[in-house]
Amino acid sequence: MDYSRRQWLQRAGVVAAFTALGGQGALADLMRAPRLIPWRNWSGAQSCLPAARLAPKDLDELVQVVTRAEGRIRPVGSGHSFSALVPTDGTLLSLSFFSGLLDHDAASLQAEFGGGTPMSRMGPVLKAIGQALPNMADVDYQTLAGAIATSTHGTGKAFGSYASQVVGLQLVTAGGEVLDCDANRHPEVFKAGRVSLGALGLVTRVRLQNRAAYRLRERQWVAKTEELLEDVEANTRDNQHWEMQVVTHSDYALSITLNETTDPATPPISPEEEGGNEFVTLIEKLDKYGSDFPAIRRSLLNSLRLVADFDDRVGDSHDIYANARTVRFNEMEYSVPAEHGPACLREILALIRDKDLRTWFPIEYRYVKADDIPLSMFEGRDSCSISVHQHYQMDHHNFFAAIEPIFWKYQGRPHWGKLHSLNARALQALYPRWNEFTQVRQALDPAGKFLNGHLSTILGVS
Repeated sequence: MDYSRRQWLQRAGVVAAFTALGGQGALADLMRAPRLIPWRNWSGAQSCLPAARLAPKDLDELVQVVTRAEGRIRPVGSGHSFSALVPTDGTLLSLSFFSGLLDHDAASLQAEFGGGTPMSRMGPVLKAIGQALPNMADVDYQTLAGAIATSTHGTGKAFGSYASQVVGLQLVTAGGEVLDCDANRHPEVFKAGRVSLGALGLVTRVRLQNRAAYRLRERQWVAKTEELLEDVEANTRDNQHWEMQVVTHSDYALSITLNETTDPATPPISPEEEGGNEFVTLIEKLDKYGSDFPAIRRSLLNSLRLVADFDDRVGDSHDIYANARTVRFNEMEYSVPAEHGPACLREILALIRDKDLRTWFPIEYRYVKADDIPLSMFEGRDSCSISVHQHYQMDHHNFFAAIEPIFWKYQGRPHWGKLHSLNARALQALYPRWNEFTQVRQALDPAGKFLNGHLSTILGVS
């Protein structure tokens, strides 16, 4: 992203005005000698030049920043969202100092963490107190507040998203009010705040309902995609967690199951050796040779089944759920009613084949349990989540645009942290409790301090 000298000076002026508001003490130190530092997300598709990038060290300092800031504020975590939730020309605010275990209860198996805690650091801490998250996504780069704000999820018909595990949260509003929310205190804010897109305020604390610590066994094998779709009921019934990664331009997919076990842990392996990463690397190499020769590409990719061989992995749940991502990409994901999952995937694969769409990244196919959170993709319905990826160096726009109408056909709801093209009118039709959220947002932030251009578009705020 290029910026003119005028833009740099304008932003410098905003920061100078912001600094002048700081007064004396810690807040002044926080805002002194600001630097204009560009921000970019993990894939490189989103970027901005905020007027200020701040990381308050405690709650008092955070409240002062929020109440004294002129212009918009957006929270930033790990930068692992693909949609434009973060970019702002106002203040980019990190909760990196709001991190770590704050409280826990052995009897209820609940634990409270700072909202800025990276998910990757929670597993070992929870294990030390005999707890574990009931389910996790297959990456753990996100911060806790960011993961719940976007309804990030793993897989398993009996398991909801991270947001469904939240039993309490602390929210700092645009007016500087600190709200401790749960089912009994500020219940309407709590209902909306579990999936908030960062539009209600800053989530500084999150209390989670956990379970006793446990181990998982991961099993992976390559099978025909159509056979796996025909066996969806058995795969999801007989395994706690099942998903598949479908190889486009082939007849095969990587099937993955995770089930609880008391077996001893297997030796740790490097990120490059993890089954999913090995699989993606193999596909990428074959695509380099076969993409220019469509007549042999399918046969070449189908040959993966002859060389793909994966050992079972056993370990603590947090070590098995999460995988390193060694190849960067952009992603679009929609969740459709669970019963429509197979038909939706078949139609996507047919389009890719018939139009010879340029892609090689696997399509991820998962199941998630329904919840009762107004802006959750899973509100009121068990869902099948289908994720379409494109290598970060390849153009994703035309590819995603070709596939997205298929998701619409099956009443798909887009993942808030991933790319989509829907506006507020289209989204409102997909969420029966849409107005519950927008009313809470209007009450907490009538001036739109926590909005940016993307949020204004998808929430219908002028």
